[in-house]
Amino acid sequence: MDPTATTPPAAADPAAAEPKWYAEVTRYQWLVLVIASAGWVFDAFEGQVYAITQQDLLRDLVRDPAHAPWWGEFFKAMFLFGSAFGGILFGTWADRFGRKPAMVVTILFYSLFSGLTFFATQLWHVAALRFLVAMGVGGEWAVAASLVAEVFPSRARARAGGIFHGTSVAGTWLAAAAGLLVGTHWRYAYVLGVVPALLVLWVRSSVREPERWTKAAGTEPRRLGSFKELFGDRVWGRRAVFGLLLAAVGLGTFWCVVVAGQDLARDMLLRTGSAPADAQRQSKIAYGFVQAVGMGVGFLCVGPLAERLGRRGMFLLMHLAAAAIVPVTCYVPQSYGQLLLLLPFYGFFTGGIHAGYAIYFPELFPNHLRATGAGLCFNGGRVIAGPLLWLSGYLKSLPGFDLRLSLTLLGGLFLVGAFLLMFLPETKGKPLPE
Repeated sequence: MDPTATTPPAAADPAAAEPKWYAEVTRYQWLVLVIASAGWVFDAFEGQVYAITQQDLLRDLVRDPAHAPWWGEFFKAMFLFGSAFGGILFGTWADRFGRKPAMVVTILFYSLFSGLTFFATQLWHVAALRFLVAMGVGGEWAVAASLVAEVFPSRARARAGGIFHGTSVAGTWLAAAAGLLVGTHWRYAYVLGVVPALLVLWVRSSVREPERWTKAAGTEPRRLGSFKELFGDRVWGRRAVFGLLLAAVGLGTFWCVVVAGQDLARDMLLRTGSAPADAQRQSKIAYGFVQAVGMGVGFLCVGPLAERLGRRGMFLLMHLAAAAIVPVTCYVPQSYGQLLLLLPFYGFFTGGIHAGYAIYFPELFPNHLRATGAGLCFNGGRVIAGPLLWLSGYLKSLPGFDLRLSLTLLGGLFLVGAFLLMFLPETKGKPLPE
């Protein structure tokens, strides 16, 4: 053998030669993601600002402190019902009239009605305004998630959807910062909610209708956004029903379990001797920043997990892990510092799972029903989730009932979500339905 002969180079690794997921993404597609994400950031702000200011609001407006926990959960339930109604209504509008006008209307809805909360003096004022704000929040998600899915190439769709939903953590941070800035003067936090109305100008000048929707509008004008079409088809109807139930688990646990990270922190601080005012301030930081960091990382990790494990595999992992982390976070920590170490993991699994809906639901439905189907799944699930908040409020109002036990019981709903995956299809690697 010739000693000078060289060994032939190893075959190139196909994975190494494969272009990055973002290689085909255009400048306009990035712009759409930025605009959709900005709308969703303020969506999240409008929802989370109540969680941050809840205790101060209830202290001012509820005459009997013993009834405050029930009213707190009632306002959350009104938000869920408003999101459901708005998500379904504006999702249908987006399929019938276009993504751009629907996005403009939904942003104006949640911005202006949030600002009007500054003037609320009665409990029914808050209930009505939270319902109206939520209509815009639910509708904007349905429109923006569909828009991102339709504009991005298939290889980038899951990651773009995960990034879109993941930016909502910035809304949580903004809400936490607003809560700390205004202190007990909760009304001023809602005035800041008017700022997103300026985003309408950017939407109107920069966004154009996706080619998929334009094509569907030109060929099937009478079928756009039709619930009869959605439920009249066995495939789309089945996906809508089980997608809605899957979202109901996530949304119910979000408002009963995820946002209760603030309650866990306050409860821990009070049990270890902190003054009520200090416990209130520290619990805002624990939830709005520490737990939110874990949730944000979870949002960003869901896209890559959905690509590696498939959509159903990702959801299964997140549901099982969430069911396990809730009792661990409730009972293992013996000090506030130990709780702070666990809250990021608590947020990662219980909250991060929501980014999967922005990836999965638009992939389940065809062009002319995409926003309708995705909006129905994500926001219709709120109707089923709403009564869970009344149950949660009842449990938390019971004299001597341990908050940790109620959260552990409610966290068992994640196992129901894992079971529902059996009835939904895998969409990884498949083109969007036409």
